[in-house]
Amino acid sequence: MSVYSDNISLKAKGFADMHDITPKLREIVATSKLKEGILTVILPGSTGGITTIEYEPGVLKDLEELIEKLIPSGRTYHHDSTWGDGNGFSHLRSALIGASFSVPFQGGKLVLGAWQQVTYIDFDNRPRSRLLHVQLVGE
Repeated sequence: MSVYSDNISLKAKGFADMHDITPKLREIVATSKLKEGILTVILPGSTGGITTIEYEPGVLKDLEELIEKLIPSGRTYHHDSTWGDGNGFSHLRSALIGASFSVPFQGGKLVLGAWQQVTYIDFDNRPRSRLLHVQLVGE
């Protein structure tokens, strides 16, 4: 069993800014030379999310609208009173979506459906530089 680690750097705009990280994950699997195992990607932070979705404009807009409906950005949250940073909605959205994602790989390829992309969503209320950590365990 071997372990391989890498990172993905992103410039994110916040407010549900979405990034298809699938091509970079595929590149990391290829570079690792591992053929079978599991890949995990995580944002070490609490204002972003990682999920899968078909990365096409219509469904991305649908997801953005759904998240806004469930956890509106235009209201005050208890977190905002504690820290005064106005991003309570960002933390709740991250908790809902999750800040990490795992996917198996076989034959040196991610096990994803044809229309399934791994997507990073930045929920913060300001632009951020993000560093996602990727770790593969396998053979």
